[in-house]
Amino acid sequence: MMLPASTTSWVLTDGKAGDTAICFGVVEALGLEPQLHKIAPRAPWSWATPFGPIDPREAPSRPGSPIAPPYPDLVIASGRRAVPYVRRIRAETKGRTFTVFMKDPYAGPGIADLVWVPEHDQLIGPNVIKTPLTPHRVTQAKLAAARTLPLAVLAHLPSPRAAVLVGGNSVNHRFTAEDIATFSSRLELLANAGVRLMGTPSRRTPPGLRDAVAAVISRHGGYFWDEEGENPFIMLLALADTVVATSDSVGMVGEAAATGRPVLVYEPSGGHPKNTRYLNTLRRSGIVHEFTGELAGTPYEPVDSTLVVASSIAQAFLGHRNVIRGANAPRFPSQS
Repeated sequence: MMLPASTTSWVLTDGKAGDTAICFGVVEALGLEPQLHKIAPRAPWSWATPFGPIDPREAPSRPGSPIAPPYPDLVIASGRRAVPYVRRIRAETKGRTFTVFMKDPYAGPGIADLVWVPEHDQLIGPNVIKTPLTPHRVTQAKLAAARTLPLAVLAHLPSPRAAVLVGGNSVNHRFTAEDIATFSSRLELLANAGVRLMGTPSRRTPPGLRDAVAAVISRHGGYFWDEEGENPFIMLLALADTVVATSDSVGMVGEAAATGRPVLVYEPSGGHPKNTRYLNTLRRSGIVHEFTGELAGTPYEPVDSTLVVASSIAQAFLGHRNVIRGANAPRFPSQS
């Protein structure tokens, strides 16, 4: 536990899975149990992010506001839509709530007390911290527990096994018909070579991609999550000898790196220079390899930046607390 259990905390996002996972990953590493506060700005306020004000419907004084007092000691936020809300919290608390923003806020690092970005990002500032990988909720303890009690449907699959993490369309990536055909054919090659496939889609996976991947896996006696019940994502990673991931999600690639298994990456149409720099860093480290339909790479020591980020947050937060208390600032109502 990096922070006292009495420390109150919020995770503030618009509910996107990637943003929420990043925030929860570091808060849990801090040893805290945060409250999720989900924002939902309407147009035109959503269009004006990150520079505009919050949606007036979600002002602190309005019933059901996601940023209504009492305010916590710590707020960890992510996603461009959250920027105005972090700015408002800082104004409402006069800086007493310590704020952390995960990823580039696109409004400068001064919008929060601390900003985290991956090393491939060009944002700099005295309050900016960088790590090679994106923080996440995949811990070694969770992986070990999953290996101890695997689902029966997965336990019988012989090695070598590949976890297939299927992303989807994003701002910078698009799975064309050609991409779907290419990715599916490469999975077919891998399965024909005797590798058992265990796959899961994401919320962004388009139906055509999902159905094509599911069909390949089904033909070869593998496992594909049917989106019923809890996603066995952690278990797939825990049991994998290699991981196949689509590059549209840098977070997903970072989660795969926590296994210490080779990560075979398929890059769909589109892309972004930040994404390319990120993947190239992992290629140079021997973690990431191009997915061609064949196994590649060797195991390595699991890589995880979550604890590093959490430690930096804890140090900065405790320094902030000392300054606040030294100034005899009143404590928050939630702590009285």
